Amino acid sequence: MKPLPPPQNQQKIRILDLGCGNGSFTNFIAKNGYEVVGVEESETGIKLASENFPDCQFIQGSIYNLPYTKLQDKFDIVLSLEVIEHLFYPKELVRAAKKFLKPNGRLIITTPYHGYFKNLMLAVTGKMDKHFTVLWDGGHIKFFSVKTLTTLLESENYTDINFKFAGRYPYLWKAMLCSSTLVKPE
Repeated sequence: MKPLPPPQNQQKIRILDLGCGNGSFTNFIAKNGYEVVGVEESETGIKLASENFPDCQFIQGSIYNLPYTKLQDKFDIVLSLEVIEHLFYPKELVRAAKKFLKPNGRLIITTPYHGYFKNLMLAVTGKMDKHFTVLWDGGHIKFFSVKTLTTLLESENYTDINFKFAGRYPYLWKAMLCSSTLVKPE
């Protein structure tokens, strides 16, 4: 992996990694000079993260029941990588981030891309059932397009919503990265 750019000022940028899994990306961020806390629902994920990266801070918690008092208004950035598509109530992730972010903080979400053209191509090629399979326990249960993710973020007062895409072909992208700003009074 390419190193992250170093923090710009003397004060470390504080990052909350919601759904940190085994902690490897949390550790990567911390090794690049950022102050980072990883939150993960899975007991085995937290155990692995804590054993493999003892210099990082990890907290076990569900997106639906997070330790707000411990973390409220303390982070410049909240990351949630490949998590929102697994949630029954994705708005809870966006609301939780609001509680953790400082004024003008950034929420960065990655999720698989599902736009009209991609879904049309899946249908035409007969790959719809394979792509949207219900046979994978713990799999994706929500499918976002630029429009639906934008609508979700705007409904919770996020602004400056920007997208980047990953994948081989435009409009058939595999994933999207969305960055947005939360403006709230200081």
